[in-house]
Amino acid sequence: MYETNPKKLQEAYYATAYQLGGHGKRNVQVLKQAFEEMDGQLDSDQYGAGELIENFQDKIAAFLGKESAVFFPSGTMAQQIALRIWCDQRGLKKVAYHPLSHLEIHEEDGLKELHGIQPILLANRDRLIRLDDVQNMPEEVACLLLELPQREIGGQLPAFSELEEISAYCRQRGIKLHLDGARLFEILPFYQKTAAEICQLFDSVYVSFYKGIGGIAGAILAGEKAFTETSKVWKRRHGGDLISLYPYFLSANYYFDLRRDKFAQYYAEARELANYYQQCPGVTTRPAVPVSNMFHVHIRLPKATLEPVLLSVYEQTGIGFTHYLREVDETNCYFEVSIGDNYARIPKEAIKTAFELLAEKLGEVVS
Repeated sequence: MYETNPKKLQEAYYATAYQLGGHGKRNVQVLKQAFEEMDGQLDSDQYGAGELIENFQDKIAAFLGKESAVFFPSGTMAQQIALRIWCDQRGLKKVAYHPLSHLEIHEEDGLKELHGIQPILLANRDRLIRLDDVQNMPEEVACLLLELPQREIGGQLPAFSELEEISAYCRQRGIKLHLDGARLFEILPFYQKTAAEICQLFDSVYVSFYKGIGGIAGAILAGEKAFTETSKVWKRRHGGDLISLYPYFLSANYYFDLRRDKFAQYYAEARELANYYQQCPGVTTRPAVPVSNMFHVHIRLPKATLEPVLLSVYEQTGIGFTHYLREVDETNCYFEVSIGDNYARIPKEAIKTAFELLAEKLGEVVS
């Protein structure tokens, strides 16, 4: 019986000539490229202050349509701080978010352990938070967090009209609305809205600079100036005021400028790629039609059956589909796809050939 080997799949993926997702390997070249044409005599920031970092923060605040913004070394830090500020302001340490929010499943209960904040989980794990969920919250909360797109269920999005209704309801009830916009740039083509038009619905906004943008690390927290000034105090308390953050925000600025206008291309390519997957036996995508540059691929096979199929296709075609598989149950598994610069570099005929072989091999093993 075949035993799965995650390391072998990962090594085979990165050994292929082309990988379908991402921007390329995260290596030192990513940083070198960002700094290649920088003036080495520019003064660095110090403890979050200085012309370079302040100009970048102002630039992103304007892009998001917010009064002010603060650069953080991590989104985890930024979001916990945002929720703490809103809870302190309301005098109520309860917030609401999705059961598969990053704060709930990836942060080792940081919100609870560091801030004593109790989360109220809305909706179930398999669907988005809807207006009815917000209107019928079982307890009073200081803040509602919405993640756009909802990554853990394939990057699904609500209709923009429903976002407007949720925003209006929260404002009527004095509930602060925070946007987990880790992938905010990625959803602009679907909504056909500017970032500012989306962010105006929210009291505070977090965006990431290493996901779709492809920077080294770091995040922005934006909102009214009083909010961001308080966030700076909490950033110091969290140890986020490094002596210098310039490797992070200068690379963020470089890749933001490089890729900010490419997300419509990535979105169209994601829809094309999803269609290729859907023509393979036993394969579905979630959502069926992607609403951003990312989606999940679900395959009706156990990992132990699918892994050797993928390894064979990688070896024969030089195309890498994924570097990992996650088990849903004993007979199903899935992986995430996120389109970046890589996809456009691959010859179309090579993609077509790889999917024809994948479909043939899956047809032999999918019942």
